[in-house]
Amino acid sequence: MKVCSGGILGMGETIDDRIDMLVTLANLAEPPESVPINLLIPMPGTKMADVAPVDPIEFVRVIALTRVMMPTSFVRQSHVRLTAGRSSMSDEMQALCFFAGANSMFIGDMLLTASNPGNDRDHSLLTRLGMTASGKGDLV
Repeated sequence: MKVCSGGILGMGETIDDRIDMLVTLANLAEPPESVPINLLIPMPGTKMADVAPVDPIEFVRVIALTRVMMPTSFVRQSHVRLTAGRSSMSDEMQALCFFAGANSMFIGDMLLTASNPGNDRDHSLLTRLGMTASGKGDLV
């Protein structure tokens, strides 16, 4: 069975909580095929509506740790995915995530109930980075 497991950053967790999540995933008998790292999208009227945003450098650091802590993922071509919260990320923040080890993102206007940057912005970013979409969620 292929496992997809990751986390949402920005829900009041500590740096140690983030590391514990990654250690747990890295120590599974088989590392997850996909590790989505989400950025909380605060929704009005919820307990998390006014939570402080995650520092962009901290978010990129988690992407880098995810890639480093799962070394067999390089061989198995697992995906460190940028998912929810990309619409609030600058192109530069997303670029840093790719440089730090992210190799997948969901492209399009919507991700379930949250908006995504949209096809035009996504393809523009990929072009600027010299990357192309493979059509399977991978970046080339």
